[in-house]
Amino acid sequence: MRILLSKPPIRMGRILALFSQEAQLIKALRNEDPKAQRQLYDKYSHRMLALCFRYVCDEMAAEDVMVEGFLKVFEKINQFNSEGSFEGWIRRIMVNESLGYLRRQKRLLEDNLSDEANNIPDYIHADQNLETEELMALIESLPVGYRTVFNLYAIEGYAHIEIAEMLGITESTSKSQLHRARALLQKMVAEWQNDYKKKVDYEKASC
Repeated sequence: MRILLSKPPIRMGRILALFSQEAQLIKALRNEDPKAQRQLYDKYSHRMLALCFRYVCDEMAAEDVMVEGFLKVFEKINQFNSEGSFEGWIRRIMVNESLGYLRRQKRLLEDNLSDEANNIPDYIHADQNLETEELMALIESLPVGYRTVFNLYAIEGYAHIEIAEMLGITESTSKSQLHRARALLQKMVAEWQNDYKKKVDYEKASC
């Protein structure tokens, strides 16, 4: 006997309401409504602060960059054409503000990687004991040039040709920076795993 399962109803009303709310918010922002600006800030500030911190790795600087980013969002809101994701558009502004900060600090792409890191095998994977927070901490400890390209490629999803244009470098340099960032990160993960294993073995021996 075949049991037929009915498909859940598509709640178009709820979907359309979400789009309508965002459209209304954007309209209010275009009218420079302070309440709408506050609503946007409250909605996205936590995520955008985390984004900025991934690049600048300083809490106070990240907050300053984020605030400047929101000011740019309010200033350029009429340039949003509603063709893509509104949050994605905001994220691009925050990324550009973060990169601008690094340029002003003369910290972009100033780092070199030792030959030791270039010889690391390509496929060292983190095991399930490595939590997301710990992995993000390792990424944050990468040299600024490597971290920037890694964030743009692996987290934000930009292509190398886009990264090259954003950073004023060649596409091959972007690929090289990513390879070196990945190699160094793999080495750091391997060291973390080794330390974790030693800790577990010690705790077992102490029982």
